[in-house]
Amino acid sequence: MGKTVTFFKSLCDQTRLSCLLLLSEEQELCVCELVEALDAQQSLVSRHLAQLRAAGLVEDERRGQWVHYRLSPDLPKWVLEVLEIVGRAEAESEDIIAARRRLSAMLPRPPGRCEER
Repeated sequence: MGKTVTFFKSLCDQTRLSCLLLLSEEQELCVCELVEALDAQQSLVSRHLAQLRAAGLVEDERRGQWVHYRLSPDLPKWVLEVLEIVGRAEAESEDIIAARRRLSAMLPRPPGRCEER
């Protein structure tokens, strides 16, 4: 399967789409932040992040016990442009608004500041 098809398939799932849009906005997020923002199980978020990593869309970095994700710096310009367009289109969706609200209310926040729950 080509990279273009893989990219668009990644956008077809709400969790993966939300992860990409939040990472696009925030530049970097810890798994715990994405779990909080998406109000989802850690295992579900991690599974989708693994799919995004396998597709080459995100990269991760372990810092102690926390794993931080960011968009891959190798993404072609057109992918970033599509994410920007989709982000504008989704900016007022209930899912993204709620995710931003939960993320902004999360204290403390990383880097390296996630506390065990």
